[in-house]
Amino acid sequence: MSSPKSHTSLLLRISGRVQGVGFRYTMRTIANQTGITGWVRNLPDGAVEALIQGDDAALAAMKAWCREGPAFARVDQVQETLRTGEAAHESFAIRG
Repeated sequence: MSSPKSHTSLLLRISGRVQGVGFRYTMRTIANQTGITGWVRNLPDGAVEALIQGDDAALAAMKAWCREGPAFARVDQVQETLRTGEAAHESFAIRG
């Protein structure tokens, strides 16, 4: 009997100039390239929030990318929270 695939879930809050610069769309491309699942969305305060799931190497690659963002972004801060009990996502989606 096989066990469910183990995954780590992280909630990221990225602040700076991260809306209106293609952050969510580029993040979805990077997620698809690295095997990350979860979602990303804009927040009313101008930040971007993302739930990312994957293995340690994929998570490290995504976190490194989030500290830089796409070409026209300016990332000031990335806050990271470990999420437990989060259902596994099958793909990476842009929300709101």
